[in-house]
Amino acid sequence: MKRTGMNLDRRALLGAAPAGLLLANAGVAEASDSVKVGAHSGPGGASTPRNAIARTRYGPVRGFIAGDVYHFKGIPYGDDTGGANRWLPAKAPKPWTDPYMALTYGANCPQGLHNFRAIEHTFLQDWDDGFLGEDMLKLNVWTPALTGNRPVMVYFHGGGFAFGSAYELPSHEGAQMARNHDVVQVSVNHRLNVLGFFDVSELGGDPYADSVNVGMTDLTAALAWVQENIASFGGDPDKVMIYGQSGGGSKVTTLLGMESAKGQFGRAIVMSGGGGNIPSGDQSREFARAVIKRLDIGSGRRAIEALQKMEWAKLNEVGSAVAGEINGPNRGLPGPGGPPPVTPRVGWGPTMDGRSITLRSYYDAAPDASRSVPVVIGGTSEEGMRFSQNPTEAEWRAQLAQSMGETRAGALVDAMKKAHPEKAIRTLSYGVQGLTMRNNVQRMVRLKHEKGGAPVYQYHFQWQSPQLDGFAGAWHTAELAFFFDNTKRCEQGTGDTREARALATKCARSFANFARTGNPSQPGLAWAPTDPVRCQTMVFDNRCRMVDDPEGAARRILLTT
Repeated sequence: MKRTGMNLDRRALLGAAPAGLLLANAGVAEASDSVKVGAHSGPGGASTPRNAIARTRYGPVRGFIAGDVYHFKGIPYGDDTGGANRWLPAKAPKPWTDPYMALTYGANCPQGLHNFRAIEHTFLQDWDDGFLGEDMLKLNVWTPALTGNRPVMVYFHGGGFAFGSAYELPSHEGAQMARNHDVVQVSVNHRLNVLGFFDVSELGGDPYADSVNVGMTDLTAALAWVQENIASFGGDPDKVMIYGQSGGGSKVTTLLGMESAKGQFGRAIVMSGGGGNIPSGDQSREFARAVIKRLDIGSGRRAIEALQKMEWAKLNEVGSAVAGEINGPNRGLPGPGGPPPVTPRVGWGPTMDGRSITLRSYYDAAPDASRSVPVVIGGTSEEGMRFSQNPTEAEWRAQLAQSMGETRAGALVDAMKKAHPEKAIRTLSYGVQGLTMRNNVQRMVRLKHEKGGAPVYQYHFQWQSPQLDGFAGAWHTAELAFFFDNTKRCEQGTGDTREARALATKCARSFANFARTGNPSQPGLAWAPTDPVRCQTMVFDNRCRMVDDPEGAARRILLTT
């Protein structure tokens, strides 16, 4: 079935919105592969030696070696989630005897595909939609060696809880982190949208009691796999860090509040997301009842069986339509970084069901479950970059006045121009969402600081890309090329300039050090913990430095009424 969509980047519009807002957006149905899906940034050469085998509790896995790094792609951490397994907790993989060929990425959860008509944004981000299927509980591992005791960095992809994948962006490849920073890098695919967050417990009873949050319990299953198996890949299960960008950041804050995830990791990083105002169990049950009624499939076991046989596209289309009717239109500024809605919105995202999730983590409070876990929180300066947006100053002021009034809009524009006279109006207009993200970061920092325990650090990534005449700034996802040390692999966005490579070394080293020690400092670049008064922040740019509350004057205007 072919679908049409807006000529906009889904990730820029939805990536860091609160969980309840994230419905699977309709994109065109033809996938497009990244030109870099097989490229590597390190030394040349690839081989498939028979000894590139790691032992897991389910059986041996065989990878390949490229540029002196072991690659293992598409390792099963759970069984096929299709058919009769839909909405059940992840089942263990079926054991195997012969080496499992972990040579290519696995399937991505069914989802609306990208709209590649946004040409400039497509060029900068270089997406890869891959292939779709419900046998998607797979993870990927990059390691310098199969022996040792290295820190483990487990990354959760963006796209809210509705779309995206572990390899959607070329920045996600972990070889450079393994090669240059002596870590074991892991990335994960899991259930999303209606397949990961739909309550069918009233139809199926106790076996489906956790159905509304299986997209999150998939991640705890992946972390359990890491605890059980990562030593065979040269990793230390006692030094596991989780991190994610955009919706991946929201996955991190959710996991920080889940008792079932306690002890599975010891550090966490939240990038351009987190802290959603998720719906209650009652709200999500009401939503599910409305969807099931609209589908007209009856009740009980017969209805469950009908749902498990139904095409994903129909489930998603009806569910998204019903959620839109219940939620009503979005309010406030479009794009990532906005404050969570006062009223939770139903849809494809976690639910506070009282079982798996008992707290709106980093919305109501920082959780007790992770009090001893140090956390890094940050975002980018141009979170709202949409290349088709090119207003004059007068047009920009008028647009802002519609949502915040003429006085506040004028004060905001003036403050942003004063802070960054070097930026074009076009680029400044992308930065409003960056300021709302700064406010979201400060809110989460305050909650973590109030909880006490382990420290919290914050960063602000503001390196300006030279590509496309330098207007795009530091867009939503731009920082990933740097924190994965992948400026060469992501040269369409970074230019792979000398400055970009130097910054990537510092960014990636800070995250690797945080995984290793719980402190992101490095020689020549001390990174102090933050508090909600001074808002001490590491600014990542050509000149990296600690700054008290960068963009503070402008971001506080958004907090006034």
